[in-house]
Amino acid sequence: MREFGRVKAVIIRGGTSKGVGIRNPKDFWSGVIFAAVGLAAVVLGRDYPMGTTMRMGPAYFPTVLGLLLTLIGLAAVIRSLIRPGAPVGPLAYRKVLLVTVSIGLFGLLLRALGLAGAILLLVIVSAYASQRFIWSIALPLP
Repeated sequence: MREFGRVKAVIIRGGTSKGVGIRNPKDFWSGVIFAAVGLAAVVLGRDYPMGTTMRMGPAYFPTVLGLLLTLIGLAAVIRSLIRPGAPVGPLAYRKVLLVTVSIGLFGLLLRALGLAGAILLLVIVSAYASQRFIWSIALPLP
């Protein structure tokens, strides 16, 4: 058993184990996420009538897009087995939290501040997650 990035993979051949070469963990996990979202769209679209190509039902578009997204995800997973790449870095919790908070503030303050004010606040708070953010440039915007 060998470890590639944070992924351990084993394949058994004739009683011996050899590591499967997940050589690009970023592509691997991107492909897994794409495939999962695509499959979720296909499964959720099954509750609606599909229709035909000439007369599409409400399930047609999400199902086709879900299938395409799943194929893209599988291609990324296969590519991760072939091409080498950088390992996955640590999750930037602070940045994810700032962007999430900025979206929440946008939704909460849209009626109070109006569209322009809510967008301005969204851009400033989410830009604060960047390493290149400078308050002296961001504040004189309005």
